[in-house]
Amino acid sequence: MKRTRAKHVFGLLMLIPVSGWAWSGFNVFLQVDYTSAEKSVELYEGVSGRPDYIVQLRGSQIALATTALLAQQPLGAKDLESTLEAAKFNQLSADDIFKIRDARANVSELKELLAAVQRRNFSEKVVSTVAQLFPERTNLSASIPLFFVAFGHENIDAFVRRVTWRGNVPTFVGEGEGELTIVVNLAKAVSYGRTVDERFIGLLSVVAHEVFHAAFGVYKDSSPTWQSYYSMRTSYLDQLLDLTQNEGIAHYLSLIQRTGGRLREDQVDKVNGAFAEFNRTATELQSKTITPRRAGELIRHSNSSGYWESYGAITGMIVARQIDNALGRQALTETIALGPADFFAKYAKLMHQDTGLPALNDEVMKRVGAE
Repeated sequence: MKRTRAKHVFGLLMLIPVSGWAWSGFNVFLQVDYTSAEKSVELYEGVSGRPDYIVQLRGSQIALATTALLAQQPLGAKDLESTLEAAKFNQLSADDIFKIRDARANVSELKELLAAVQRRNFSEKVVSTVAQLFPERTNLSASIPLFFVAFGHENIDAFVRRVTWRGNVPTFVGEGEGELTIVVNLAKAVSYGRTVDERFIGLLSVVAHEVFHAAFGVYKDSSPTWQSYYSMRTSYLDQLLDLTQNEGIAHYLSLIQRTGGRLREDQVDKVNGAFAEFNRTATELQSKTITPRRAGELIRHSNSSGYWESYGAITGMIVARQIDNALGRQALTETIALGPADFFAKYAKLMHQDTGLPALNDEVMKRVGAE
């Protein structure tokens, strides 16, 4: 596979074309930028590193803005710069909002993993995995920026944002706007295993999860079905159903890679708890008195809390898993094309056939036409 290297304004950019899969119309390119992670590792090692330079990098800027959003704190470039400056001299305060202390303590493992990602066919492996979840006749071409950083909010390992840029300052925008962009906190990946190989495999799973989101976003932008959904389905509950399908399939992809799609017996109660919270949220989102702020909090927490606390993502993962296991992979990929109503209606049918499955409540069933 030919690799082209070009100088980016902020460092080395690697563009890896991926083609030749059974899904020949699935042509996704990952524009991988390691600069923020590389420079942060140098700083954590005490070798070199300029906090003011690291802060201005695009990957760093997105990680900073996302940390501020999740922490619900007004954080700016000076906050990140002063934290990096403190890390340089091992003087981090107790309020380590960017979780740099752990990254600095594990800098040897972090450096080793970064080197492994750079020398192995990381992007090819990721894209070939994601392609298998899209319908066979998919015609999708996309070039997706992927930034590696080495700090960020404690609750999130990687994420996709729609971004427009003013210089190096990102603005996050809504569906159909901006450039779909992935950021991966490499420092979190140190905890994925005891060896660099285990960590590499764990990182593949995490990044495949985010590439799925980005590719799905591109797919939606060119799909009349999805454009109709966004023009007609504008309620808070519709937003939750959309996010739950998106996050659910991505979580299921990660589950397949980690465990072959299996759950442990001790996780059953957690699944039931996630469904219960999802149903409570669906009911509250239908309330005529709910405020935009409260609705935004509920939808955000459905995905951006801890793993088992992200009740929307867990609910969607179980829905995707059951569709795949009971109806087959084609049935699951059909939901990519047809949207949340098909996704949840397929599960509702299975739910009626097997009363042991976690149940969706009446609000969800009515909204997807599966009463």
